[in-house]
Amino acid sequence: MIRIPTGLGQRMTGIGAGLGKLQAWTGLVVFWLLAATAAAEPLPLAELPIAERTLTVEIAATPQAMARGLMFREHLPDDHGMLFIWPGDQVVGMWMKNTLIPLSVAFIDREYRVRNIADMEPHSRRVHPSDGPVRYALEVNLGWFERHGVHPGTRIDGLPALLSQVGAKVD
Repeated sequence: MIRIPTGLGQRMTGIGAGLGKLQAWTGLVVFWLLAATAAAEPLPLAELPIAERTLTVEIAATPQAMARGLMFREHLPDDHGMLFIWPGDQVVGMWMKNTLIPLSVAFIDREYRVRNIADMEPHSRRVHPSDGPVRYALEVNLGWFERHGVHPGTRIDGLPALLSQVGAKVD
């Protein structure tokens, strides 16, 4: 969400009006440039053994990376995904605004067990919630979990090693 500076919509006259508008537009341009730069920075990659496969996952552990997720991507290679890491246990929800490819998401608790899996359609604003407190969410191409026998209750044994490798807190 872009926050417009207070007073931007107020009527101003004279030199102050021009300066106020210039400052507001400059602020928006700087915000856009910072957002574009942050979006362009590649996320850390790691290998996650799961279901007798190895997924290459991007690690989304910052609020900015989590907010962007897999939005605007036109393709996600098979056996690739994104791992979201929250700092603590919480009920979370995922949606697909600005996401172009269909995805499945597994919500994973602190014991590295899949709590639930949701299939998500592109451009949907429907929120898909976790079935309880989770610490992680793993997004992959639609149907990947089903094709590889991953279901609620499945333990993701490779997750602790991956978290140690990327320096994430493991407790």
